[in-house]
Amino acid sequence: MNTTTLPSRAEAPAPMSVFERYLTVWVFLCIVVGIALGQWLPDPFRAIGRMEVAKVNLPVGLLIWVMIIPMLLKVDFGALHQVRQHWRGIGVTLFVNWAVKPFSMALLGWIFIRHVFAPYLPAGQLDSYIAGLILLAAAPCTAMVFVWSRLTHGHPLFTLSQVALNDTIMVFAFAPIVALLLGLSSITVPWDTLLTSVVLYIVIPVLIAQGWRKALLARGQAAFDAALARIGPWSIAALLATLVLLFAFQGEAILKQPLVIAMLAVPILIQVFFNSALAYWLNRRLGESHSVACPSALIGASNFFELAVAAAISLFGFESGAALATVVGVLIEVPVMLLVVHVVNRSKGWYEAGSRA
Repeated sequence: MNTTTLPSRAEAPAPMSVFERYLTVWVFLCIVVGIALGQWLPDPFRAIGRMEVAKVNLPVGLLIWVMIIPMLLKVDFGALHQVRQHWRGIGVTLFVNWAVKPFSMALLGWIFIRHVFAPYLPAGQLDSYIAGLILLAAAPCTAMVFVWSRLTHGHPLFTLSQVALNDTIMVFAFAPIVALLLGLSSITVPWDTLLTSVVLYIVIPVLIAQGWRKALLARGQAAFDAALARIGPWSIAALLATLVLLFAFQGEAILKQPLVIAMLAVPILIQVFFNSALAYWLNRRLGESHSVACPSALIGASNFFELAVAAAISLFGFESGAALATVVGVLIEVPVMLLVVHVVNRSKGWYEAGSRA
């Protein structure tokens, strides 16, 4: 997203696309289609599962790149110099995203998966479920936060700068934080696969996206905007295709224990509400404007689920509980985030009264 064309706070927020607004519906349909295809055509899906090189599934790797690169194309790392303009909001964002969110999710996973729901979940998948939740929380949102920010009239330059800074940190911090929390959860850390995932699904896509972005902007803003509009649907289409593959492999486990998805959703929901409320309250206490507090709270609540899904598949495989846990994050992302958007919009008067005090 180029900083010269970002909307002002006074403009009405751009509407969500059909794909974005009904993402939960598409994910649910992918669950049904994937499970059905996995039961009816098991052999072709097993063949896809065997198409690996160095533990990387080639069809899924391609789909992940198609998912992630269009989103990273919107990120302008040149916006990093704007960070100092809203240092308090940026400080809250970084504190919640990197010092609170992954660790609170690890704690919630330990409480609910290891203890509260343990009798009702497959014993052999408990560690894998927790790993998936950790992967989900360790990847801050990249693209969808622009949508949530627009819907709250969030400060566009702040939104852009916090996303650029988060993505820069993610290149270096994702692997160590995931490894630390997996270790604390007594889960074996496959360092080689983890580092490969970081290179494949963060470093290389960032380099490709930024090179492509520079080439498009050299042809003018109109060419850049047209390219974004054209490739935007690719990302969601690749995500849905990946989910069909995932649920084709997960179908047997889901049919045996259909409540697994609901149980995995509980810690994710608590984490979303806790982190968004914490970021919103901290910004209010520090006297930041509402237009800064909203995107700060929203990026703290949402996840870069495309990266989480990719890492879970690479680390633990299609049929793992980790892959399923990250997909649950996709399933509930839109309705839950729209609820958070509604709350911050409705509470603007309360927020501004407190920040002036």
